[in-house]
Amino acid sequence: MQAAANAAQNYMGPLPTDVHPEYEPAESGEKMRALAWFGTKDVRMIDAPIPKVTEPDDVILKVTATTICGSDLHLYHGEIMALQKGEILGHEFMGVVDSVGPSVKNLEPGQRVVASFQIACGECEFCKKKISSMCDRTNPSSLQKAMYGTTDAGFFGYSHFAGGFPGGQAEYVRVPKGNVNLLPVPDDLADEQVLFLSDILPTSYHAVVDTGVEEGDTVAVWGLGPVGMYVAKFALLKGASKVIGIDQVPERLEFAEQSLGIETINFKEHKDVPARIREIIGEKGVDVCIDAGSFHEPKSFTHKVQKFLMLETDAPETINEMLLAVRKMGRCGIIAVYAGYANGVNVGALMEKGIRLIGNGQAPVHLYWKDILENYIKTGKLDPTFIISHRVGLEDLPALYAAFDARTAGVEKVVVDTKFTKALGRRSDNVPPLTRVQDWKNDPEKSSISVN
Repeated sequence: MQAAANAAQNYMGPLPTDVHPEYEPAESGEKMRALAWFGTKDVRMIDAPIPKVTEPDDVILKVTATTICGSDLHLYHGEIMALQKGEILGHEFMGVVDSVGPSVKNLEPGQRVVASFQIACGECEFCKKKISSMCDRTNPSSLQKAMYGTTDAGFFGYSHFAGGFPGGQAEYVRVPKGNVNLLPVPDDLADEQVLFLSDILPTSYHAVVDTGVEEGDTVAVWGLGPVGMYVAKFALLKGASKVIGIDQVPERLEFAEQSLGIETINFKEHKDVPARIREIIGEKGVDVCIDAGSFHEPKSFTHKVQKFLMLETDAPETINEMLLAVRKMGRCGIIAVYAGYANGVNVGALMEKGIRLIGNGQAPVHLYWKDILENYIKTGKLDPTFIISHRVGLEDLPALYAAFDARTAGVEKVVVDTKFTKALGRRSDNVPPLTRVQDWKNDPEKSSISVN
């Protein structure tokens, strides 16, 4: 028996799993409202037990702001493996500390904090370098180990493939290792200014830094969702001489041109994206390409069929466009969420052109969040609220998923209020008013994205 246990542990990784996704309900038996997954395009508000501290480093948060990410649509479409019915979703959130475990000495009830979307132990070799996304000790997924040869950190609200930890689209969240996975935020900053430190700000910053955008570079960004918008913004802040954004949604393209001052390409109008990039940049090609798009929307009939038949999980079309558009010895970064296998990658171009194809990996939030907070947000170099298109209440989340999936009324980045927002949160005046999803359907102009 011991030999079998040792073999199982060796299979999981070099260190024992240090946290557990299961939580115990509070002694009071009280319930909270939360958003849970029950099948493809089937998400529902449920009454779930309020969690209590179950491990010494736990922190229980009252959520004051949460949101929905483009990567959540992969869950919505049932495209992420090991997703189980009833799982509470949501990985980007912040709140106020409600209670702490006996080992938590750096936080106290009443503090405003933002959570990293990944759960790090704070003690393994990666965590000591603040590469929190690669934590060895918080994701017990044997499936991920089998597919990738190792596991990355556990994530909130992103299936048992990412550890099975209940997420933040809820009124309360149990944060394992809360002493390292929560960042105290200044009282003079609104929730919307710091909320995205949970995920998309470090994610986009990581793509730019890790791919190596330098002063004077020309940069092409595939996907102009919130991450792509921030990638373009950070590239400009790093000194890029020109940024080109590629997407198919007219509202996104127009917004990027107006708010960021970048050039854009609608790939529905320009079928040959690399050729169009060379018309803009010149035959040399761009210095840097970054894929900030999404794998669940293959362009061609061939890859739509392959994905439908499960002959591939991810489409390689954006990768191939980057390999053709980038200059010789150029750099291509992938921050988009790919999960498995893609057929037909242009390996020849990768090798013959000497391209550096960089899998950026999940962003190490802990490595960047203080840098972004101190050097970009507090200094005014970056106002993160420019991408917020709507604000709704927690009960509207099921309708929001459908609207977000269909891109109803220009929905892009939505801040979601909870019952604690008014009393404990700090709302900015520079964001849309609270609305209902049904209102957008009746009047698309009522609360659509606008340029600040």
